[in-house]
Amino acid sequence: MSSELTYRGHESQPPSDAYFPKPPKPWLSVSSPVRYLLREQRFLFVLVGMAIATLFFTFAPRSSPAHISTVRHPNVFENPDPISYKSLQNYDRGAATGGGWAMTMNPGGKVPLGLKRKGLRIVVTGGAGFVGSHLVDRLIARGDSVIVVDNFFTGRKENVMHHFGNPRFELIRHDVVEPLLLEVDQIYHLACPASPVHYKFNPVKTIKTNVVGTLNMLGLAKRVGARFLLTSTSEVYGDPLQHPQVETYWGNVNPIGVRSCYDEGKRTAETLTMDYHRGANVEVRIARIFNTYGPRMCIDDGRVVSNFVAQALRKEPMTVYGDGKQTRSFQYVSDLVEGLMRLMEGEHVGPFNLGNPGEFTMLELAKVVQETIDPNARIEFRPNTEDDPHKRKPDISKAKELLGWEPTVPLRKGLPLMVSDFRTRIFGDHKDGVTSS
Repeated sequence: MSSELTYRGHESQPPSDAYFPKPPKPWLSVSSPVRYLLREQRFLFVLVGMAIATLFFTFAPRSSPAHISTVRHPNVFENPDPISYKSLQNYDRGAATGGGWAMTMNPGGKVPLGLKRKGLRIVVTGGAGFVGSHLVDRLIARGDSVIVVDNFFTGRKENVMHHFGNPRFELIRHDVVEPLLLEVDQIYHLACPASPVHYKFNPVKTIKTNVVGTLNMLGLAKRVGARFLLTSTSEVYGDPLQHPQVETYWGNVNPIGVRSCYDEGKRTAETLTMDYHRGANVEVRIARIFNTYGPRMCIDDGRVVSNFVAQALRKEPMTVYGDGKQTRSFQYVSDLVEGLMRLMEGEHVGPFNLGNPGEFTMLELAKVVQETIDPNARIEFRPNTEDDPHKRKPDISKAKELLGWEPTVPLRKGLPLMVSDFRTRIFGDHKDGVTSS
């Protein structure tokens, strides 16, 4: 019988391969960094560094490179030659491509090399028409990307053909009474026949364009957050009882006359525009355009200036309706485009009258055309048309004060340029007749 001695602390235990880690020490994660900072006066050095940094940022001279001010670029609104876009396009390329509202850094900071104005993406409805094509010229010259939307009822491809091949230009054949999905920054809504011959041709379609077309473009502006400019008309004043007309005048319009499809259509378009502004916070601008003339007008659109010029060139009698004592105000197209761009880039909703306050009777206009084209041109009187306004003259005090805008091209300076364009298109090669004002 064998004996086995067992000593205290040396009891036999069954062998085990299991691993048991050491239990974590409490507060180890906090105490270690604290001990590290307290050793060798490291915490004191941290405090000294923070004090030095505070003193440096408190008393160091400040510069404000982030302070940005917007200044008007001379390329946009102060064109020395208001008639010619050529000078705009031949301007220094660095400024032309970065034109418009240039971002200028404060002298205290440094301007990165190559900084220039970011071009906008802009849609122009009716952009192949008379006014729209001139607006497109200015926007392209400023460095923006432009999408022209037109159904070519009164617009012509020839008006924008010189932009074909430009990567910043697009042309879409589309009727604005149908919805359109685009991603843009600004919308110039010009689409609508503006001459009596054209808007009376299909009055139902005219009012649909004014109402449904404007609704579609306002809906687009709401969806993409674009700024929207409506080109309304002086026809919203009807046959005015107030002279000259100010923006606060509500007008004297026949709601059931032959012109009401256009007059009341534009008034409704203004209503929709303001309702979208108030109800949906859409950024909007409203321009009320008075009689405008210049190159690219439709030759036989029934408007008085184009009528007189075309008839005088063809050696036909100039047709004066009524006694010829009705008055109108005529602005050159470059002045109008200038006003539209200032309105779009400004901070005021409007409406704004955009027109030339120089007032002419129809007989006075006929005499100017005679002086410009043919002193022997004859005048023929015919019965006046229905609802034809007797007087039309804009009060542009609001545009002068808030937009810094007023027309600069007198009738006797602008009319010869229009005559030259009409002469080429009537008697010369049609393609050669495409001129830029």
